[in-house]
Formats: sequence, C-alpha cells, structure tokens
Amino acid sequence: MSSRRRRSSTSPTLLAFGRRFRRFRDAKLLTQEALAARAHNGAGVKAQYIGAIENGRARCTEKFAAEMDEVLGANGELLGLWHDLAMDSAFPVWFDWVAVESDAIMLASYSLTVVHGLLQVPSYAAAMLHGDKDAVSARMSRQAIFTRSDPPPPDVLFLLDAQVLTRPVGEPEVMVEQLEHLAAKIEEGMQIQVVPSDGTHLGNTHSFTIATLEDMQQVAYVETVARGYTMSEPSDLVAFGKALRQVQGLALPVAQSLTEIRTKVEAWR
Repeated sequence: MSSRRRRSSTSPTLLAFGRRFRRFRDAKLLTQEALAARAHNGAGVKAQYIGAIENGRARCTEKFAAEMDEVLGANGELLGLWHDLAMDSAFPVWFDWVAVESDAIMLASYSLTVVHGLLQVPSYAAAMLHGDKDAVSARMSRQAIFTRSDPPPPDVLFLLDAQVLTRPVGEPEVMVEQLEHLAAKIEEGMQIQVVPSDGTHLGNTHSFTIATLEDMQQVAYVETVARGYTMSEPSDLVAFGKALRQVQGLALPVAQSLTEIRTKVEAWR
C-alpha cells in the first residue's frame, strides 16, 4: 500500500491572499507588530499570526478579514479577496488562540489543575502570573467576551476537576474570592460543573478547550509549560471530543456543583 501523500504546508490561494494582504499593510507603512496590536479593537493578536496570514500558512476568519479591511483602508477589496481566495481554501485553519476565543460562538473546556483563565479573578490570576500586572490585565481583558453585545457572548461549558477547588493558589482569601466568583457565575446562569477527581478518564493528561466558530469549524487548544498549541486536524478534534464527552459524563449536575463549590468556600475561610 502506498503511503498517503502529505498535504502541502501552504495553499496557493492563501499565498495569493497573503501577498495582497501584505501590500495593503505596506501601503499603510505598518509593521506586522503594529498591525497586530490594532487587531480586535486594540486587544491585539500575535505578530506571528499576521506573518502566517501573509505567508499563506493561516486562513483568517471572514470577521478578521473585514476588520483588517477597515484598519488598512482597503475599501472592501481585502474582504472581497477573502471571499475569492481564502473562504473555500482546503487548507486547515491555524489561529492565534486569543483570536479564536474572541470569534467563538461556543467554548467547552476542561480544567485539570487550576481555574480557567476566563473565570479567574484578578487576585487569583496575579498569584498564577507571579504579580505580572501586564499579564494579569491581558488575562482579564479576555473576559470581555462575556459582556459584549455584538456579537453576543459565546455559549460556554466549564468543567473543573474537583482538585481545582482545593489546590492552593495564593493566600486562603484568594481562594475564597475565586470560589465565590465561580458560585456567582453559576447563579447568573453560566454552566460550570465540578468533575470528581478520577485517574482513569481521558482528560487527565492536560487541560483543554474546544472552540466552535460561526462557520461550525472547531479548534482545540492545549497549554503546556513551553507554549500553547492550537489544533484543527480532524483526528485531533475527534480525540478532544471523546475526552470532553467522557469528562462531562462524570461531572456533577450544575446545582450539585454549586453546593460543592460553596462547601469548599467555607473550608477555605
């Protein structure tokens, strides 16, 4: 049996789109770093993401193309090129995770050791980030997706391993504040469920998040000590989907999770 031919790491249509994208950027005398800093209304993306678009290694979303069209003063031409060249590209999507998180219509995550960044209070984040004020501010700014009106906030599912509630992060008062925040979010209607610690399920390797975009494409994200990884290959998404279903099957109902969190609040006092 012949081996399956490896897919090219670049797409001709994405290369063409990327070249035109770069011309618009150059015409505005903007570096990749400067343009990246203007993305998402100043929230920014990594300069490497802009580079990946220009080199044909990334297919941005229609929303991002429209935003860049406005920033670069392309008068609709860049967005038109996206429809002509990038929209139907068979190339898998590669993203900067902040861009994915911002564009997602659904987010489903499993946190194995610590509270998910989108649920962290500033004091908890500061303890995690060793007091780096810029990093804490950047993490808090991501939570704006829950209060935006256009587009509406994403539907979310947060699954927290039970050890997250008892693992010390900062002083006890930090844990009290953090767990009270989780309880308040549940009472506001957010789906947060506690998963009894179990060494046999598929989620025990890493925390992970699965984002579903408006076109129903999915991207998974795993963070390691060295860096975060975004994955959109079908085989990866199947594996993450299986792990998510298995973990969710073990999770306590929302009401029972709320009771568990409130019990742990009292234990931290």
